[in-house]
Amino acid sequence: MGKRGNIGTKILIGTLCLSVFYVVFAAVPEDKPRKKSSEEVKLLHADVLYKNQMDVRADVLVGHVKLYHDGMYLDCDSARFYKDENTFNAYGHVKMVQGDTLTLTSDTLLYNGPMMQAHAQGNAVLTHKKTKLKTSVIDYDRLEGIGFYPMHGTLYDGDNVLNSDYGQYTPALHEAIFKDNVVLENPKFNLKTNELYYYSNTKVARIVSETNIISSDSTFVYALRGDYNTQTGQANLMDRSHVYKDMRDIVGDSLYCDDERGVSEAFGDVVLIDVENRCMLTGNYCRYEEKTGLALATDSAVCYEFSGADTLYVHGDTLKMITYNQNTDSMYRDLFAYHKVRMFRNDFQGVCDSLVSHERDSCTYMYGQPILWNEGQQVFGEEIRVYNNDSTVDWIHIINQAMTIEMLDSVSYNQVSSKEMFCYFVDGVIEHNNAKGNVYVCYYMEEDDGSRIGLNYTETPDLSLYMVNKKVSKVWMLTPTGVMYPPFAIPEDRRYLVGFAWFDYIRPKNKDDIFGWRTKKEDQMLKKTEKKVVPKQHLDEL
Repeated sequence: MGKRGNIGTKILIGTLCLSVFYVVFAAVPEDKPRKKSSEEVKLLHADVLYKNQMDVRADVLVGHVKLYHDGMYLDCDSARFYKDENTFNAYGHVKMVQGDTLTLTSDTLLYNGPMMQAHAQGNAVLTHKKTKLKTSVIDYDRLEGIGFYPMHGTLYDGDNVLNSDYGQYTPALHEAIFKDNVVLENPKFNLKTNELYYYSNTKVARIVSETNIISSDSTFVYALRGDYNTQTGQANLMDRSHVYKDMRDIVGDSLYCDDERGVSEAFGDVVLIDVENRCMLTGNYCRYEEKTGLALATDSAVCYEFSGADTLYVHGDTLKMITYNQNTDSMYRDLFAYHKVRMFRNDFQGVCDSLVSHERDSCTYMYGQPILWNEGQQVFGEEIRVYNNDSTVDWIHIINQAMTIEMLDSVSYNQVSSKEMFCYFVDGVIEHNNAKGNVYVCYYMEEDDGSRIGLNYTETPDLSLYMVNKKVSKVWMLTPTGVMYPPFAIPEDRRYLVGFAWFDYIRPKNKDDIFGWRTKKEDQMLKKTEKKVVPKQHLDEL
């Protein structure tokens, strides 16, 4: 086929491409009548200009072709210029330049002057400042300032490389919209989703669909909606998004995380799970600091302890958990609970104003009118220290105004009060009670069949009481003085020791009851002595 045949082929291809060009832009919805350009396309230069009988409407331009239209310059090897229609088809080393910030290059380009629309095909590259979009086809709307690509494309913006099957880019807004198989690659992270908005001026990715982000430090983010700053690693996420790292998962109605600082904050129905330490924090606000190991929860805050056979629930106005020596063999953690603390587990319950639990010495310190219950047993004092062995209560130390009470029926109670008391447990059941200093005992003696012999009232400086099958088997007292009252002759002032109170109206009934704060009656409060200072009560005291 000769030169004339080649020219005819080019005309046919150009006509088909122009048809596709119109179809592509016709598919773009318009809410209002579209403006049109009245300015004519101008031919600035061509080495050769001639007419072709197979396409008499066109001026055939060959060699160093340069065209201009309404602020846009175009260079190419050859072109067909339809002056009456104010359109042209450009071929070979096509370069369209608009202003000093936007360039579109391709193998071919079909341009509609009145509509100010360009269809670039073959090695199409749209460059806006430092942002570059590469694909096989780009449709650029000059009036709207939007570039579309209907096939797979790649956008390069500094360290960010974004791939998708479909997308559009608006240079004036620095906004790119990616759809279908979207992948954002960065040296610090990889992001995968099906739809994403990206802003090249701020480097912010706007998440609008299910999205997974995996950072180089193994931080995993799952999000449905929100903003992610690809430079700083800061994210504001909505709709129950997750941040997971080092076996810790935090989720909330809204979530802020700073990957560089290692800080996460969550709001609304928050759950922070620490898989490694077998615990969980919940509340309407939670904060986690990776570098300091601090986890904080407020507003309906609860700590769930899963390490035992049964779950322990601890509630307070503020809960603070700190993990020390992270990622080492000597890692341990402390829990701090401040004000209106209530806890529940099926085998024991507790109430106090403030609580500190040290994992390293397996001890929990309770301050501020503390009370503990174990089945029918109740203990209270100025301060209670609970020592655990494998998440099971091993022994309890009650300091000052100490009292232990066992309920027999609605009016009968075994009672021991002293300055200091030690209660030892075996398999969660009290086995030995040792009271020291100003010990008072009010105890019902029973036959083997359970019938009561009488009430034993005793005073002694030291008491050791041993239990078998929840019944007293042996009692040792140092220089005791007391009296035994038969059941029918028990004086009313000997039925109850000074300071006696049965706090069943305060006791948490179940895991949901830990939120219902109830204080002691005024006449049942312990006498005020030296106030205990709870350690590490503020965030800056780590």
